[in-house]
Amino acid sequence: MPESHPMIGGDGTYSCTKNSYLQREGINYAKGLIDETIAHKLDIKDLLSNSRSFKIADLGCSVGPNTFICMESVIQAVKHKFQSHGLTEQIPDFQVFFSDHTFNDFNTLFRSLPPERPYFAAGVPGCQKRSWIRAQPAWNKDRIYYTGAPDEVGKAYAIQFAKDVDIFLDARAKELVVGGMMVLILPGIHNGISHSCAVVNVMLDLLGSCLMDMCKEGLVSEAQVDSFNLPMYVPSPKEMIELVERNGSFKIERMELFDPVPGNEAQILRSGHAWKMHFRAGLEAVFSKHFASETIDELFDRFPNKAAEKLKATLTETTLLFIALKRK
Repeated sequence: MPESHPMIGGDGTYSCTKNSYLQREGINYAKGLIDETIAHKLDIKDLLSNSRSFKIADLGCSVGPNTFICMESVIQAVKHKFQSHGLTEQIPDFQVFFSDHTFNDFNTLFRSLPPERPYFAAGVPGCQKRSWIRAQPAWNKDRIYYTGAPDEVGKAYAIQFAKDVDIFLDARAKELVVGGMMVLILPGIHNGISHSCAVVNVMLDLLGSCLMDMCKEGLVSEAQVDSFNLPMYVPSPKEMIELVERNGSFKIERMELFDPVPGNEAQILRSGHAWKMHFRAGLEAVFSKHFASETIDELFDRFPNKAAEKLKATLTETTLLFIALKRK
């Protein structure tokens, strides 16, 4: 069983509730892609033959509010599909399963549920996020991530990610009815681009650089840094196509990269503070398993200045990978 690394709950300074801007922008952009996929690829007549209840699951719900926006969007798209086919009277009941790590703050989630929601809600603890990998290399000297590391480290991450995707797809294939659909939205990179060029990877490398600075100052031991690795991997479309086709349980209906914060809005991503808040909300639980709380405070306090220097010299494009799959 992989370790649980939930995002920070509650509504405090570093909580997911207050620091999920990038995720929200990703959902807002992907809404159009999801609407089109449901309109053109979802076979509602086939699904109606199986059940009068339409079930939806968010496998990384965190604590809201983004998950509520996403679920409402999916339900509206499905309703529109029924109406456009003259099946308004046959619109089913909707049941939504909110799923995340066992230690996710489900209390905050359910306190925040929209009172007029058009669905029945249930919480289902689990661990299905494709952001994490289940195991990392045991040793990665002077680094906490695979970018810029020796090729063997990068290959180890890629191999573990491939194994985890296969396990993930096998599990989802058991849960989804034939014709059922699944959408994945995860960090991605362009085909043929070095992993070290992805902005999110550059930022994660800078976190490692901050830790190494603290190591040189005697604030944290070299052994602690060298034995810690972030359990994340950022795939390309080519990699994901190969993994999905190798598994064989799903048909790829749509796959594309997109920038969730294009144009002038991208200026926020040139802020080292914005990246600090984003990463701390999502990664503090990972670091806290390995480092003392005062180390984590110092790490994230150092990060904004180093990030700001890098962002001034780097064009900022944050790419997410949208994948729509149908159960065969």
